[in-house]
This record gives sequence, structure tokens and C-alpha cells, in this order.
Amino acid sequence: MEKIILVGNGARENAIADALIKGGAEIYAYMQLLNPGIRKSAKKYEIGKLDDSSAIVKFAKENEVKLAVIGPEAPLAAGVVDALEKEGIGCVGPTKALAQLETSKSFTRELLKKHNIDVSPKFGVFMEAKGIAEFLEELGTYVIKPDGLTGGKGVKVFGEHIMSHDEGLKYCEEVLETHPRVVIEEKLEGEEFSLQSLTDGESFLHFPPVQDHKRAFDGDKGPNTGGMGSYSDADLLLPFLEDEDVREAEKVTERVAAAIKKDYRPYRGVMYGGFIKTAKGVKLIEYNARLGDPEAMNVLPLLKTNFTEVCKAVAEGKLGKIDAEFERKATVCKYVVPEGYPDSPKAGRIEVPTYEKGGIKALVYYAAVDEKEDGIYMTKSRGVAFVGMGRSLQEAEKIAEQAAEKVKGGVFHRKDIGTENLISKRIEHIRKITGGKNERK
Repeated sequence: MEKIILVGNGARENAIADALIKGGAEIYAYMQLLNPGIRKSAKKYEIGKLDDSSAIVKFAKENEVKLAVIGPEAPLAAGVVDALEKEGIGCVGPTKALAQLETSKSFTRELLKKHNIDVSPKFGVFMEAKGIAEFLEELGTYVIKPDGLTGGKGVKVFGEHIMSHDEGLKYCEEVLETHPRVVIEEKLEGEEFSLQSLTDGESFLHFPPVQDHKRAFDGDKGPNTGGMGSYSDADLLLPFLEDEDVREAEKVTERVAAAIKKDYRPYRGVMYGGFIKTAKGVKLIEYNARLGDPEAMNVLPLLKTNFTEVCKAVAEGKLGKIDAEFERKATVCKYVVPEGYPDSPKAGRIEVPTYEKGGIKALVYYAAVDEKEDGIYMTKSRGVAFVGMGRSLQEAEKIAEQAAEKVKGGVFHRKDIGTENLISKRIEHIRKITGGKNERK
């Protein structure tokens, strides 16, 4: 039995734990909060800070663990992989330097530019306010990104969060007070999709594409969040994508991995590309250095191949020996979050339905909750995710919705994720901006 230390305590890590257990692993969980889903799966667990490299290494060595899977971005940014590798522990996750793929927007844009990987929007990187006003005027519409981790909530878009160039300049100045650089990019029009890929630096396991929903409320309204839910389709595409769009995104990830290997060392872990289909083809919005949350919950349950063996192969540089298979089912993930989320969330106790108590068919993944003696308590972030799986998106959405609406407590969720109405808008949007070219038959 493969002993694996799993770092992290969100819904993504709950899904990873379930997949590893299914693959025959023995889980040693290092968490910041006590996740009830992970606790049930773990042989042993420890509570501590996710960026405490020495504590994580100590926990791994005490339990004679030889393989680590790092869930969230914080331990990657803190160099937990570097510390584990020094002790001979293989990792699914990049070193601190290579995690800059996510932790530094400028690192990624400059890497693509250097290696002539032409999928970036027009962009500028600024370390001071000088020249920003002129660049904003030049672009007209733009996206402003702090150069560093912001939990998915630091990006501001002209026309949505920023209504004038003066507001844009002011926000850039605010970012520069807390970050070394600010990245300003041309605003792209299209439909976004997530392509998550596992790599050992040479070979790749590309998961099916997923579409995430960042806005808090139905109809894509309200502030940005860490992600209110997501869906994938039974044909392992998305309703607005063609096969060639996904192949194009996969090739980008493979070229970026080759560039990293050439400049640094082989990248071992997740390369999660946030792509967008535009009238001019597929473009890259950003990379993350770990599985998505919620997107991991869509794809891991579809993986028919042994995930524990996959992780072992990534760490050992033997991923090319594995031929991955996926179930051809649709998935819909819906997040239940505290009232007031994300701006003024109210923590409190909740009751979560299960198959045994509630008769739900959905998979249940606990996120930012804390398990106490008298039950499960929300913190101020996303609480619990439900994933419906079915032969169609309609079937999967119905399963997820029936579960999400049964949660008791001060919560809400987006009811429209995965619905025919919302997906039709995505298809129509792409048809409009591409002039109906290359429509799926």
C-alpha cells in the first residue's frame, strides 16, 4: 500500500483524497482545518499551517511517507516541495521557483514571450506607476492583475469592476503598495475554460476541459469568488468547444512545459491553464500550479485509471508509461457558501445531507469548514461542494441541485450552473463572436 502525505484541507483535497483511496493509497493528511471528508479517509492526520515546511516534512518522516501530493497554492509558494525533496520524498507539485507559473503573472507572460509561444493578449508589466496611464489609454479595455497570489479575487476588469482609466490607475497604484509588480493585459472577449494537466516534465495526462463560474450570483452577476461551481460534458469537450480547441490548449501546455525544462528543470505536478476561446483562436489567461477548485471535483471522479499510480508516475518521471481513461459522463459541481459571501460572509453551523441521511445521489466534498464535536461549521469561505454525474448535463445538474438545496443553515448557492439556459448563452456567445465559424455539428 502506497503511503501518501496529502497537504491541504479544501474540497479539492477531499476529491484528491477520495481518488487516492480508490487507487489503494494510505493517506496521511496535513490540514489547517479539520475537513470531515478527508478525516474519514486518512490513516492519520495533523493540524498545522499549510506553509510550515518543517512541520510537513516532520509529519511525513514520522510516518515513513515517500510520496507527497500538494493540493493548494500556499504550500507551493512557500517551498514545501523543495523541503520534501531534500528529504528524498517525491512530490506531485512544483518547486517554489517553478510555482511562479502561478504565483507570478509576469513570470509566465515573460516565459511565453521568450519562447515565442504566441497565446498571450497584449500585456505590460509595471513596477511603478510611471507609464501606466498611457498604457491603459492605449489598450482601451483591459484586465489588471496583481503579480502574486490573491485567492482568485484580485483581478479587476475594465467595464465590470473599473469604469474609468482614472479608477484603473488608482487600482494599479493600490496593487503596487502590496505587490512588487502589476500586470495589465488586453481584455479578451470569448468563453473561458480550464484545462488541467498532470506532467512529469516530459509526458502529459490531460483531463477533460471544465468551465468554472466565478461570479457569486445567478446570471453571472455579483462579485468574483474563488468559484461557485463548474461543469464538464459527457463527450469530454464543452458545448461551445471543438476538439481542435482542446488540442490547441494541450499543445500550449506541452510547449510551456518544454520551455520550463529548457530554462530550469522538468516540471512535475499540475499545469492548469485558464484558456479562453476567442474569434482569433484559443488564448491563455493564466496558469495555476495545482488542480482547480472546483474543477478538480469534475474530473477526478471521471478518471478510470488508478490515480495513485498516476501520482507515483509523475513524481518518478514515468508518466509516459500510463495510458489514462475517463468515463464519458457529464458532471456538474455546485458550491454551497455562507450568506454574504464573498464580501461579508457569515460563519455558522450547517447540516449537510448525505446518501445515508438525505438520500442524495451527488458526491459530497467539504471545503472551508471546521469539524467540531457538535457538528460542521462554515468559516468565511466556500463550505461544501456537490457533484452530480450523469449521462447528460441535465441529469448531472439535477443531481447536484437536489443535494445543494438540502443544506440547512445560513447558506446559498448558484442554481443556474449546468442548466440548459446558461449553457445556451455560452454557445450563442461563441457563435456571435466567431460569426458561426466552425460550429459543432
